[in-house]
Amino acid sequence: MQSIVARFEVSRSAILDAEGKLSDALPAFAVEPTALLALYRAMTLTRTFDRKAVELQRTGRLGTYASSFGQEAVAVGVAAAMRQDDVLLPSFREHGAQLWRGVTATELLLFWGGDERGSDFATAREDFPVSIPIASHAPQAAGVAMALQRRGGDRAAVCILGDGASSKGDFYEALNLAGVWRLPLVFVVVDNGWAISMPRARQTAAATLAQKAWAAGFPGVQVDGNDVVAMRHATELALDRARAGDGPTLLEAQTYRLADHTTADDASRYRAQVDVEARFAAEPLARLRRYLTAIGAWSKSDEAALGTACDSEIEAAVAAYLATPPQPPEAMVDHLFATLPADLEAQRAAIMAAGNGDG
Repeated sequence: MQSIVARFEVSRSAILDAEGKLSDALPAFAVEPTALLALYRAMTLTRTFDRKAVELQRTGRLGTYASSFGQEAVAVGVAAAMRQDDVLLPSFREHGAQLWRGVTATELLLFWGGDERGSDFATAREDFPVSIPIASHAPQAAGVAMALQRRGGDRAAVCILGDGASSKGDFYEALNLAGVWRLPLVFVVVDNGWAISMPRARQTAAATLAQKAWAAGFPGVQVDGNDVVAMRHATELALDRARAGDGPTLLEAQTYRLADHTTADDASRYRAQVDVEARFAAEPLARLRRYLTAIGAWSKSDEAALGTACDSEIEAAVAAYLATPPQPPEAMVDHLFATLPADLEAQRAAIMAAGNGDG
């Protein structure tokens, strides 16, 4: 005799459609336009930063850079839902979340320019630095959440990673730990369609990425990742659940990477430009701008003023970055350990000697 022993379902959250029209009721925070204007300004600043970072890389003044073009709603929406004392563990495309949480554009540029001083955030002291290795920060997020749980209180951790990371063993191990220990942790899987050149359909047979959470014993929810209102609301609900002691949640944010994977990539080799252009109709800034304009909260003059303000802020950050004196060569080992082991001490001495002309 066969019987059903468990059932699971994946719901999808969406509030603003691609035309900027309501497809569901606004959550409480969005009823007054003030919060929406803050989200729009943050996404615009993120896109301005992104555009300038690419320009700097193309002119040899920044290292390889991962663009967030088209994905701004995920990072900004998630960060807006967090409290300042929560802990963010970002991947490498969450510039908007970091800027919202107080990381400066200059610090971000220093990091992408190869200067580890850019990871020594003056404001978000307990947020983790950018994680370049795929999914390696997922188990770290479980560790952070366990520490928060043991300390008591209602702080939570948020781990953002890509769809490709959801196929890694690190990810599954982190899910299992989070579920077993009911950790105050929110996983945000950014499904932008591509793991570099690998389309999502070829890296997993799962109908959704959200359903992977159910195997670990906690809910998975799909969210329109181009809808910053839905992203903030879904993250708030997940964080409320974590703070109440009810354990983790996985949010699958469906968006699209409008840029190359990084400035070292040429996406035209593996995807058609016509497919990319079709995705522009649903991009996050345009849809929120349409909504704000429709309710009389935004105008062309507002847009021009915001563009000027964002340009000025990012240009000032670029000037500060370019004016920062480079670190001495021995700095490459100075931030690896609190106390350098003997072999690295010897290497450091050799680097200093070579720099002084003694080598």
